[in-house]
Amino acid sequence: MPSSQKTSSQKSSQSASPARRREILGTAARVFAEQGYNATTVRKIADEAGLLAGSLYYHFDSKESMLEEILSGFLDELWAGYDEVLAAGLGPRETLEALVTESFREIDRHRDAVAIYQKEARQLAAQPRFGFLADSQRRFEQVWLETLERGVSNQDFRSDLDLRLAYRFLRDTVWVAASWYRPGGGHSPEQIARQYLSMVLEGIAAQPLP
Repeated sequence: MPSSQKTSSQKSSQSASPARRREILGTAARVFAEQGYNATTVRKIADEAGLLAGSLYYHFDSKESMLEEILSGFLDELWAGYDEVLAAGLGPRETLEALVTESFREIDRHRDAVAIYQKEARQLAAQPRFGFLADSQRRFEQVWLETLERGVSNQDFRSDLDLRLAYRFLRDTVWVAASWYRPGGGHSPEQIARQYLSMVLEGIAAQPLP
């Protein structure tokens, strides 16, 4: 996915403290995830961030700007990780394992953004400002389907695998973890990914004939 273009609000606020802006975005992401984008007001974000509503506009010109930066930041980081996996020249099974592991790492880093994406992406993608969401989704689907197809061709995965059904299963069961995962819990993202993969691959790994 190409890097997201900076909006005028992002350019105009570059003089603000980067740490403070990240803190505000983290607060906004939490509120969006908990209350939903449409139900969240600028005043609510400002209250949670310990600001007057008017002061929030020093950093961002609208809640749309905050949401755009939250989602584009998450997706840019996700694709940076995925691109490293895809450039490594791994086999299809190893690629699948690495993509799943990277996905859980992103849930750990950006749980609120993932929750927002799951709830809001379909509606937002129809707006020109959030067209990058649809672009990312198309590329995401292509990467996972091609990995599964390679696995079937290499006999790493079952020959009777329904590729689209397997893709949807993998996509949904990975990203739904954002609804229950809590950073700093009893298991690291890598540990969860290993457990998840051990269950999934029992169902799709090629088995020798008896």
